[in-house]
Amino acid sequence: MKRVGLILAILFFFAAFLAIPVEIKAEAATTEWKPLIYDEAGLLNQTEYDELNTMANQYGAERETDIIIFTSSNPDNMDVMKMTQDFYDDHGPGYDRSHGNAVILTLDMRNREIYLAGFYKAERYLDDDRLDKIRDEISPYLTSSNYELAFQKYILSAHRYLGIRPGVNPDSIFYSIAFQLVASLVLAGIIVGKMVSNSGGRVTVNRQTYEDASTSGILEHRDQYLHTTTTKRKIEKSSSSSGSSGGGTTSGGHSHSGSRGSF
Repeated sequence: MKRVGLILAILFFFAAFLAIPVEIKAEAATTEWKPLIYDEAGLLNQTEYDELNTMANQYGAERETDIIIFTSSNPDNMDVMKMTQDFYDDHGPGYDRSHGNAVILTLDMRNREIYLAGFYKAERYLDDDRLDKIRDEISPYLTSSNYELAFQKYILSAHRYLGIRPGVNPDSIFYSIAFQLVASLVLAGIIVGKMVSNSGGRVTVNRQTYEDASTSGILEHRDQYLHTTTTKRKIEKSSSSSGSSGGGTTSGGHSHSGSRGSF
């Protein structure tokens, strides 16, 4: 029994290791991150800025995509989508080249509008629907002026969706850590059960050992219909913030996905 307990403990930790992704980040102490947070509206203090910029660099590098935040007081009262497009053309962000893979979150503080855009790889992986999901997730935090948390969730969600190939439902149960953990534990249980069954003696006694086949049988079989039950369920309407989907093309000729809304 001690041996079985030890095997169970080992397999449990092995299952947990399989189910929960572990990210190992080896960084040099002298690493200098490039600026990915452009807080022209002054929403963040220095500590928040530094932490978010480091976070955006780390997670963006794992997906080979610049994850950018751009806030503006919009003194010229420009359209938020046009602001985003001009930002991309003027700054030329991209993970490994100018005007490359990038996702941009733009906040227009004058009109309280938000726009998300994905370019190149991010246009494919962060399509309009996925950008809508990100916008719906962070909008409540923007409304309550919790900008740091909203930006953190944006970076994490962009990183997650950039790791799921285009055309796949990112909300599928198969991408749930809980499901992966349960599946791993079930697999571990099957392995342990097989090992335990093979470690014991062979059982030669079964039901037929003491059964008289000449006198055994089914005496009576009957199916009886009782009743039908019908239930009703109210379908709730979405309570997400108002907005719209749709990308476009910058003046410089760079196409992108997009999601727009207010907060």
